[in-house]
Amino acid sequence: MNQSQLTNNHLNRSKQTLLHLLATEAYQEGEFTLSSGQKSTYYINCKPVSLSAGGSLAIGNLFLNLLPEDVQAVAGLTLGADPLVTAVTVASAYNNCPISGLIIRKQAKGHGTNAYLEGKQLPPKTKVVVLEDVVTTGKSALFAVEKLQTAGYEVTQILAIVDREQGGKELYQQEGIEFQALFSIAEVQAYARKLNNT
Repeated sequence: MNQSQLTNNHLNRSKQTLLHLLATEAYQEGEFTLSSGQKSTYYINCKPVSLSAGGSLAIGNLFLNLLPEDVQAVAGLTLGADPLVTAVTVASAYNNCPISGLIIRKQAKGHGTNAYLEGKQLPPKTKVVVLEDVVTTGKSALFAVEKLQTAGYEVTQILAIVDREQGGKELYQQEGIEFQALFSIAEVQAYARKLNNT
């Protein structure tokens, strides 16, 4: 976002800090079953990082810097995106370019308004960017996109912390949605290996 007061030096430090946190606090090797049902020899859980002070600050600043000028809100699917949305809205306020945040429920609220979306109701056609912690197949963020579009918002981009490089990017391309990740899983793995060899 061009309105941001963040310098390149500050962003580079934030990116290095975040990579270190991901490699030391989020990345694990072993035998895992992913939410997609796929088996994996590694797992990356960004919540310990996104819920930490340093991680949240880095994520908020890095995502804020990637937002197009005309974006008015960020949104994401609960639970993984909750701290990401909050980090970006707080960073936007500190950088004098406040934007709104929306959280998408996995199921409609069972009472009251029965809403899928939580947050301030925004005008139709509001431009929203979807945030995701880890993208594997891409279906979770696409669910968020569909709910936002049903509510009348315009979604043209998805931002993620980590791309596992297992089809999500290609799915978004098919849907005509721009996608960018702060890191590929290969970058996180290479950094983790480097730390383990020192």
